[in-house]
Amino acid sequence: MGKKRKVPGINGSSSADIAFMLLLFFLLTTSMDTDMGLARKLPRPPEKQEQDQEIDIKKRNMLILLISSENNILCGGEYVDVSQVRAKAKEFISNVNDDPNLPEKEEVDVPFFGRMMVTSKHVISLQNHRGTQYQAYINVQNELAAAYNELRDEVSKQKWGKTFAELNPEQQKAVQTIYPQKISEAEPKNYGEKKTK
Repeated sequence: MGKKRKVPGINGSSSADIAFMLLLFFLLTTSMDTDMGLARKLPRPPEKQEQDQEIDIKKRNMLILLISSENNILCGGEYVDVSQVRAKAKEFISNVNDDPNLPEKEEVDVPFFGRMMVTSKHVISLQNHRGTQYQAYINVQNELAAAYNELRDEVSKQKWGKTFAELNPEQQKAVQTIYPQKISEAEPKNYGEKKTK
């Protein structure tokens, strides 16, 4: 009878090294998706003197936009479609006819333009429900940004025959003095939720 052959044992001393090399390879070669944020320039931190002062905003200087959990938009106390937000915002920001229900105007010395009446104290307060869809929120944001862009383009074309983006930095700063972007974004809340007993 023949002898039984012994099966040689597998040398496992290098398996940890192989696993480490595979892990390192996948970490280096795999790309991860990154979320895109909003292009919004953050305001400078308030100085101590400004922090100590209580901010008093008159009702006429504030436009409140609420987005419900059903993605309905309440703008200045009335329900509107997202396509109406831009026109409402432009009317509020510019206050062409100096309406007493819209932001108050004050005289400001604007470079290249001289003394002008502008609504520098206006604020657009954007608030949303915790259940608001992200896309609905972004759509409203886009309409507000478009309102400022269109107003700035109108002034730029009247003065220099160019769009706001085509102006040099000094000219852009002057136009921003006429139409400063003031959007306040509040923390999401549970607006209109029924209380359960």
